[in-house]
Amino acid sequence: MVALKKSFALLSGLISLLAVSSSPVSPAASSGLSGKALDFISAAKNVQSATPAAPHFVVYSDAWVSGENGPPAVSSIQGFNVFALSFLLTEGAFDQAEEWASLTSSQRSTFKSQYSAAGIKLIVSLFGSTDAPTSTGADPVATANTMAAWVKQYNLDGVDVDYEDFNAMNAGNGKAEVNYLGLASFTTQLRNQLPSGTYILTHAPVAPWFSPGLYGGGGYLKVHQEVGSLIDWYNVQAKGTTEYTTCSGLLTTSSSTWPNTALFQIAASGVPLSKLVIGKPATTSDASNGYMSTSTLAGCVEQAKNQGWSAGVMVWEFPDAATSWIEAVRAQAWPM
Repeated sequence: MVALKKSFALLSGLISLLAVSSSPVSPAASSGLSGKALDFISAAKNVQSATPAAPHFVVYSDAWVSGENGPPAVSSIQGFNVFALSFLLTEGAFDQAEEWASLTSSQRSTFKSQYSAAGIKLIVSLFGSTDAPTSTGADPVATANTMAAWVKQYNLDGVDVDYEDFNAMNAGNGKAEVNYLGLASFTTQLRNQLPSGTYILTHAPVAPWFSPGLYGGGGYLKVHQEVGSLIDWYNVQAKGTTEYTTCSGLLTTSSSTWPNTALFQIAASGVPLSKLVIGKPATTSDASNGYMSTSTLAGCVEQAKNQGWSAGVMVWEFPDAATSWIEAVRAQAWPM
């Protein structure tokens, strides 16, 4: 099972929703320390890995990049401050998460030091479009324990919960949100294992899941009600056919198909504006829909900032989104 692309399929029959190498030089090549000792030392040095202050500029990395051996050089992603290795699934690590695990402890320590010096957090993204933990009956507490242990073992700064079990959410019975197989139990246990202030814990819901009254189980408004205090921010996948592709649709007024799911409408439903990061595909090939040019998106970001928002921007994915992409998007609100 390979998660090479995020699929953002939403309600069946209604709408399809989107959902460099570096050559590390070991600082301890001749230290004689074991791999576990190096990981322990690196983790101790990075114990200050508290949630970074907003704005958050998040980029995912799932696709294979020719010649790479680990995450990209920090020079390739200047302007971002969170890099999400994708994906850790219920059945194990795949793609960029697997590549990270395949590095030696010394190599991981070098990357972590370089990223830390550049102010970039390294996290792992969980699930993605190819994993349906609720529908397949995964135990939320056991799954959280296993995934948290992986984060600690491989010395990352936290997790992003990219839950895309659309069948479970669309069922409207609460199992996706709160019941015994749901996100509330999973998130609670994740936070128990990955304490706030030391580890990042974000979620990446699709924007329509915030629509009030549209989902029988309450959708992500219910998730926020139950465990929002445990979640550092939401990387909101603001994607759809004609949804969220203009500044008005993205920021102030969504369509009647997904009512009250524009940025400020979600905030009006009780989700703090400070937790709502705008998410977009980097190019038209990175998603079936939802694309905005960097210049248009930059204008929307500036508008939102002028109205009191400052959470940041998320993008799928590297290498289509690299330094030049985020520099263009930040140009009007947070120039580099």
